[in-house]
Amino acid sequence: MYRFVLTRQWVSLTLVALVLIPVMIKLGFWQFHRHEHRVAQNELIAKNLYGKPVPVTDVTSPGHTVPRADYWRAVTATGTYDPAHEVVVRMRTSNDDKVGFHVVTPLVLGDGRVVLVNRGWVPGGDDPRAYPPVPAAPSGEVTVTGRLKADETSGGSGIKDRKGLPDRQVMLINSEQQAAALGKPVLGGYLELTGPEPAGGSPEMVAEPDHDSIGAHMAYAIQWWLFASAVPVGWLVLVRREKRDREEAAAKAVSPEPASA
Repeated sequence: MYRFVLTRQWVSLTLVALVLIPVMIKLGFWQFHRHEHRVAQNELIAKNLYGKPVPVTDVTSPGHTVPRADYWRAVTATGTYDPAHEVVVRMRTSNDDKVGFHVVTPLVLGDGRVVLVNRGWVPGGDDPRAYPPVPAAPSGEVTVTGRLKADETSGGSGIKDRKGLPDRQVMLINSEQQAAALGKPVLGGYLELTGPEPAGGSPEMVAEPDHDSIGAHMAYAIQWWLFASAVPVGWLVLVRREKRDREEAAAKAVSPEPASA
């Protein structure tokens, strides 16, 4: 009665079902691992954001690559801003998604080394190629706090490092590039300013990263696994329906014609 499953049509349908099941299971685990990664990242961000600030020189040095374990770590630095070598980073968005610039000002430490400080976002002027209006950095010795970030690269950020930009404009915040321009040792990574707040609220300090939401990855994982479990159920329903239809067709074929009056 079930020999029809050996026909070409049914063999093809069965093979498709057998391929879909492991693919959907794998997609479910892919979404599950993305969920786990997001949870772990949220825990790391919260731990580093709200930990006790440490001197930036304790966690990075010239040429140092900031490891993921130190991303967003609260750090402090004491020194004097060098506005003459300040640069702006193109195509950056404000906290409400307006396009403008980030302002990066070197902070010269007491030992002569430099740490890059992202002071925040400013809007562009009328001419996109002109240096935008930037509030002056505080003068004299200052102590700042911030979040430690790794050097930006095209591979890590997806931002193309364009050449031939206007003077004092860059695409990426990168300590090696700025060390070459400054002629001084620059600590690896950079500091994203969190305090003190600038007078008048400009530059607009970068908001802390989201570490509360976990996205819909777990829901997607469960959805894929439900799809995988539905495939064999659907296959069985189709087989039973085909069997019923064939039985009904066979019964009609053998039924005698009613006698005419």
